[in-house]
Amino acid sequence: MVAFVLAIFMAGTRADAAQKPNYIISTDAAYAPFDFQDKNNQYVGIDMDILKEVAKRNNFTYTLKPMSFNAAAQMVANGQADGIIAGMMINDARKQVYDVSDPYYQSGVAWITKPNSKIKSLSDLKGKTVALKTGTAAANYGASLKDKYGFKVKYFNDTDTMYNDVVNGNTAATFEDYPVIQYAIKNGMKLEVRNPKDLGNGGGVGFFVKKGENALLLQQFNTTLAEMKKDGTYDKIIDKYLNSSQKTFVGEASDNNSMWGILKSNKSAFWKGLVETTKLTVTGIILASLWGLLLGLMGTAQSKFWRGLSTTIIYAFRGLPLMVLAFFIYIGLPGVIGMKIPAFTAGLLTLILNEGAYTGAFVRGGFDSVNVGQMEAARSLGLSHRQAMWKVIVPQGLKMTVPSFVNQFIITLKDTSILSAIGILELTQTGTLIVARNSQGFRVWGIIAIIYLVVITLLTWFSNWVEKKIN
Repeated sequence: MVAFVLAIFMAGTRADAAQKPNYIISTDAAYAPFDFQDKNNQYVGIDMDILKEVAKRNNFTYTLKPMSFNAAAQMVANGQADGIIAGMMINDARKQVYDVSDPYYQSGVAWITKPNSKIKSLSDLKGKTVALKTGTAAANYGASLKDKYGFKVKYFNDTDTMYNDVVNGNTAATFEDYPVIQYAIKNGMKLEVRNPKDLGNGGGVGFFVKKGENALLLQQFNTTLAEMKKDGTYDKIIDKYLNSSQKTFVGEASDNNSMWGILKSNKSAFWKGLVETTKLTVTGIILASLWGLLLGLMGTAQSKFWRGLSTTIIYAFRGLPLMVLAFFIYIGLPGVIGMKIPAFTAGLLTLILNEGAYTGAFVRGGFDSVNVGQMEAARSLGLSHRQAMWKVIVPQGLKMTVPSFVNQFIITLKDTSILSAIGILELTQTGTLIVARNSQGFRVWGIIAIIYLVVITLLTWFSNWVEKKIN
């Protein structure tokens, strides 16, 4: 009897779990205090806490997709994600593409320079260059002033690079949402807000879904937001991220004031990033080499069709920038085929197609470099063209291409860093997330550079050893 009741209970639980909706929510991976990773490498922030509370009160689950802001927004516009919460400002242009919630935060836009800058007013920016982050409301506001005040603009894809461009004096100033720059300055970024009492019109921050879709999710967000403001939950979240001590999220000063401290306190994150980079590199190298070998063989085939197809594929995928190809596969292609592609799969396909095209080019060159007399001799001995290729030409051609393979292996490893743009948490993305939290760009990127250098050195040694064995 007890077993029967337990079985009914478990069946009911499974049924409830099966009926509980799961939404895919994209977000900016590095936009503190709205979205960032804390010292425990957990995604936190104003957005994350509000989203968690909405999901809890409305009995749904969600899968978070952290990535660059532009990619996160495009995922929703193309139907890859159900919603985006990323400190995203509400404006008329976005309302043409998305349905938007009630504002959950009112933000102003600050303009910022180095503390010792001679620029004291917007008029002083005449003839200077201003740094802006692509796609943000702060960037739109800054760009709207450039003609009035006579400055030029320079765009960046991530916040930390934009800040450091100003710190290093490459650009004169930047525009940013006030709470975001407040967090960065509080965390040690050497910048100064020039208009703390007269902020630009940033507008309200909202939760966005694709226009005409997910009306229930949007309604649940609005209803829960009103409840949270009424019962005090909302104020607690805002206070937590705007008024708490920075060590709550960043850790003690000793964890961030040296490269060793950062490495020690973030060792698990660096290790996971290295593992993801290694998985992408090794899998990408193997599959791209196989694809490149096939392209090389097609390029030396007797048939003009196969030779032409090989040339076309190599030309097309060598000509496409890696990031463009990654965005096309991850964000653009699913809208055509009607099927979502996981980020790791999209990244792997990007590497296979791009690196495989380069591999195919030098493999074909290796086969072509084999003396034509070798093929003639093989055919005269009664071997078919296919047999002559596999038994005579391919072994000699591949031996000649070993140095090129070694070089391509190293290029593949470095190219994995570009895939951080689509949210793959490899080494570069890991560094971006840590910098967004602690603003220690020099130290963090120094660690990342050393890790890459060590891995590339080991890979070079291994490749040279293989080359000697083959020779």
